[in-house]
Amino acid sequence: MSTVKNENIGKKRSQMAELWKNLKKNKMAIFGLGILVVIILLAVFADQIANYDQVVIKQNLKFRLKPPSAQHWLGTDEFGRDIFARLIHGARVSLKVGVLAVGIAVVIGGFLGAIAGYYGGKLDNIIMRIMDIFLAVPSILLAIAIVSALGPNLVNLMVAISISSIPRYARIVRASVLSIRDQEFVEAAKAIGASDARIILRHIIPNSLAPVIVQGTLGVAGAILSTAGLSFIGLGIQPPAPEWGSMLSGGRQYLRYAWWVTTFPGVSIMITILSLNLLGDGLRDALDPRLKQ
Repeated sequence: MSTVKNENIGKKRSQMAELWKNLKKNKMAIFGLGILVVIILLAVFADQIANYDQVVIKQNLKFRLKPPSAQHWLGTDEFGRDIFARLIHGARVSLKVGVLAVGIAVVIGGFLGAIAGYYGGKLDNIIMRIMDIFLAVPSILLAIAIVSALGPNLVNLMVAISISSIPRYARIVRASVLSIRDQEFVEAAKAIGASDARIILRHIIPNSLAPVIVQGTLGVAGAILSTAGLSFIGLGIQPPAPEWGSMLSGGRQYLRYAWWVTTFPGVSIMITILSLNLLGDGLRDALDPRLKQ
């Protein structure tokens, strides 16, 4: 038993090593990963870099709309708060919502897709028709409707974005399961009496993760953009809590004579999404066997 377990661990390690080897060949993916690591580190150590209550929340009208300087690297906003401090604390919110919303969508959507693809028939038809109904509504409109009904806060925002993303992952996993369920290792598991749950969880889903990982990386970028969009129209994170979309919304009226108030939050959104897209493209190439030499 321990021998089999050690072999599985060794196999997983070798797969990760092969993935990293292929990913390193893509310079743009490594560039995106580097940017993403920097953003994550800034978010993790945001409290050590800037005090949340004194710098991020507390208003100081004496320093209102000050341009970038040695004291305030990215300037101050309309309430005299340091924009750099608010950006790094806002990164926590954006990354948290993006990762958790996509994680919820992957778990629920992956489960539904695996069930639909493995059993097929009427169950498949019922699940996928429900997914089609959700897909018929634009995801941002569905998220707006959910947040409007539940109320604008962090939890409801994650729920709204995850629900609107579930059908995408259900279809991806279903397509992968359909191509895997009739392969020999699945038939062998059935022959030795493995239960359906064990076959799905131990054999089918692990072999269906490659497209989910790629889509999940790109999905985090989409979730961050949706978070910013909902906050921009007042349905996301509420002031004075820092969030990139709400910072854009609050500073747009000062754009002509205080460009830094909206420019830096917009650039932060752009850079984060660009890094995730570059990493997602690199993972797609690294995980696609047709692109391996």
